Amino acid sequence: MTGLPYGKFLQKYSQANAAAICGILVILGWLCLNLNWISFALLILPAAYALGGYESTKQGLITLWQEKELDVDLLMILAALGAACLGLWRQEYYLIIDGAVLILIFAISGALESIAMQRTERNIRSLMALTPNNARKIDNGQEKKIPISQLQLGDIVLVKPGEIIPADGIIVEGQSTLNQAPITGESFPVDKAIEDEVFAGTINGNGVLRVKIDRPPGNNLIQRVIKLVQQAQTEAPPSQLFIERFERGYAKLIVIVGISLAILPPLVLNWDWETTIYRALIFLVVASPCALMASIMPTLLSGIANGARNGILFKTGATLELMGKVRAIAFDKTGTLTLGKLQVVEIVTVTGICKTEVLRIAAAVESYSEHPIGEAIFLQAKKQKLQLPPVTNIKATSGRGINGQIEGKSVVVGKASYVCDSQINSPVFMTTSARQLQDKGYTVVWVVFDGELLGIIAIADTLRPKAAETITRLKQLGIEETILLTGDNQSTANSVATQLGIKKVSVYAELLPEDKVRVLKKLQREYQTVAMVGDGINDAPALAQATVGIAMGAAGSDVAMETADLVLMADRLEKLEGAIRLGRRSLRIIKQNIVFAIGFIVLLLIANFSGHITMPLGVIGHEGSTVIVTLSGLRLLRS
Repeated sequence: MTGLPYGKFLQKYSQANAAAICGILVILGWLCLNLNWISFALLILPAAYALGGYESTKQGLITLWQEKELDVDLLMILAALGAACLGLWRQEYYLIIDGAVLILIFAISGALESIAMQRTERNIRSLMALTPNNARKIDNGQEKKIPISQLQLGDIVLVKPGEIIPADGIIVEGQSTLNQAPITGESFPVDKAIEDEVFAGTINGNGVLRVKIDRPPGNNLIQRVIKLVQQAQTEAPPSQLFIERFERGYAKLIVIVGISLAILPPLVLNWDWETTIYRALIFLVVASPCALMASIMPTLLSGIANGARNGILFKTGATLELMGKVRAIAFDKTGTLTLGKLQVVEIVTVTGICKTEVLRIAAAVESYSEHPIGEAIFLQAKKQKLQLPPVTNIKATSGRGINGQIEGKSVVVGKASYVCDSQINSPVFMTTSARQLQDKGYTVVWVVFDGELLGIIAIADTLRPKAAETITRLKQLGIEETILLTGDNQSTANSVATQLGIKKVSVYAELLPEDKVRVLKKLQREYQTVAMVGDGINDAPALAQATVGIAMGAAGSDVAMETADLVLMADRLEKLEGAIRLGRRSLRIIKQNIVFAIGFIVLLLIANFSGHITMPLGVIGHEGSTVIVTLSGLRLLRS
């Protein structure tokens, strides 16, 4: 039956279906009693009890048998059965209806909570359908359609206009605009060209792309998202664990007090037994902490789902809570605040020399270099589409520079000391310019051609887009301190900090991994709740030490992402603000829910002891408050 559409429907909404049938039986039982068809009512109502209370009874008995603990589910069933027994004893059959209504509303509450949890998982399940089943692999120039599971590292796949990227990779041919909203939450399509990274599940625009697979399909960004969110949904945060421990002790206390209320007043105060037991049963219902139990997890699960939809991956509900309490954030520099890729940022030439010529000569020699600085110079020339002359007699000196010959004339590119070895005189303004560039944290490369100095090229790791804006917005958000941690030299660190608006006293440079941990401990003593943002293997110890470790999703190493508590997809540093706002909002909603739940329990208890509440009203008040706090938690599903 489950293979049919309606079978799947019944399986998916089993609790809702049971509650609906239970409701029909309760109504029929009530009609039978009003028509004085007592025998029919006594046949129908037990079926309502069995159908509506099955799930709660099962869960309650499992908890009692395995953990030797009494939970709220079993408490509600005992209260309903007590009402039914009292009704049969006194032949006041409306009490059986009261118990059935308790079972019904408890079943409806459970069904609503189940549907609410399914909503929080809907976004995650939809991710699984983002990747296609097949990919167009290019093999020896021929296009071949194969299952994605057969793709391997280094394979080249063809992606046509409008198709979905099948796996994470690097564009090796073509350019296009990609819709990355399903993965990163970006509102607008993103331009992509050769050497840009693309993610599985993103949608290609009008261009034709050839993509080189750089990550196994089973470990692409989407799969990591799904694993992280599923992990987050199964781990209870500290506040939830506290509430669960509280519930077990509280349930025992309620049973003891309920029994005492049912026995002592008739013995001590000569109260009527039936009325006293009825009030004790109502007490069991209204004092149960169902609403309190529902105050936390629906809120946190909704927040986790919201974050995943917007490119923020919380590994646990505890991480979401802690992000709302963060007072200081420490940042790694390279690859986190900066792009981690060296680029040419400035060229200064001697009088009469064109900047393009300096770049062209330097790039021709550096095209043979494997050093990141040489690569940055070569890529800049390639970006400007410069024609490079052929170079002969290449010789590189590790850590110093490279030289060769162009059309029989010598070329020397490298550090000042390397160029000076060639006995080249430089104008004073060039030396001054070089010093000023170095003070900014730039690496300066000198270029000499045929014994004459042509100019200098400044190389730097450029800031990540919106990094400065992110720091500013975090301060506006109330983050007390932003700190820069780096293994780079002090002058470079100070230069980056100045551009970002981070105070120099909050810059810690020339740090080894263990030094970053030491600084984190110092910050935690001062600010208690400290987050750390990093991307590299050397950041992993600091990420583990921080109250909340935050890894960059695309540029981050696997070690960093495994160690971190939170992952920013596609390296969107500006998502930090959203993570903090989401954490703070979750804390506000949880506090509101807890205050509301406790307040409502107290109100119902007062009404019961003053004799102003019946069993149905107690049930409606108790279960209604549970539904309200559950729906309140679902507010976090909204952006």
